[in-house]
Amino acid sequence: MTDHTQNDVYVMIAGPTAAGKSSLALELAELMDGEIINADSMQLYADLRIVTARPDAEEEVRIPHHLYGVVDGGQRASVAAWLEMAAAAIADVRGRGRIPVIVGGTGMYLSAGLTGIAPIPDVPDDIHQSCMQDLGNWGGAAFREALGVLDAETAERLFDGDSQRLVRAMGVVRATGRPISAWQRDPHQGALPGTAFTVAVLPPRQKVYEAIDRRFEKMMEEGAQQEVARLGARELDPGLPVMKAIGVREILAFQRGEISRLRAIELASRDSRHYAKRQLTWLRNNFHAQYMINEKYSKSIGEEIFSILSKTS
Repeated sequence: MTDHTQNDVYVMIAGPTAAGKSSLALELAELMDGEIINADSMQLYADLRIVTARPDAEEEVRIPHHLYGVVDGGQRASVAAWLEMAAAAIADVRGRGRIPVIVGGTGMYLSAGLTGIAPIPDVPDDIHQSCMQDLGNWGGAAFREALGVLDAETAERLFDGDSQRLVRAMGVVRATGRPISAWQRDPHQGALPGTAFTVAVLPPRQKVYEAIDRRFEKMMEEGAQQEVARLGARELDPGLPVMKAIGVREILAFQRGEISRLRAIELASRDSRHYAKRQLTWLRNNFHAQYMINEKYSKSIGEEIFSILSKTS
């Protein structure tokens, strides 16, 4: 590929969980002399390699990977922090004359990478804690209704169980007197440097669901229980994002004897299917891909994308 491409273009691969986007990223990175950068919010956390389906050791040997397991579970990752880390990783990869290949399914990260984010003030800890307390006392439905009085636009697009975003929105309006929806309409900044070639991996929903059902059983066989037990032993705040990763709550309940192993797998797989459904909806409505894959990934698809990139560079 040309020097222009090496200095400018990056590839962004988006897709729901278990869709095969990581396999595509590996294939493209090998074809393009590239390196992979994570855009999955849960895969940032160091505590959960297996449960979040991070790349394994063999894959990391094949191609250098960045931003996997770089945040301690006791901390809260943010879109702004990811943008900063991703920009640094892109500069690092380009500094070696290689192509950044960004891959993930977290819509907020993907959108921010392409268009930047509006500069929203940080919420003071005391206000954040007050919002968390109110959510716990009122429940999600009542909390969202209260948010609707102050920020109807945001309350309308969130659902009762989206505690992290509900608390964030309430905290912003309480701290600043201005709804987060208004802040988000301000000019954006911080988009990732360069020109993106966007790829969406969107196989049929039923194929994704079948892959999810197979994958969580495999996770349990490969050490997910021990991984979650170590996380539970840290006694972290249950409101932290890492404690809400799909599978954590279910495995902890199994380890406490509250549900069977089979039920834990059923519940975690169900939650993962629900998450994949939301991802698919977001991607189809918001991620305008230059190349879309509506079938199971195959090596020939990776070669075709590489051919397109080579011709446009």
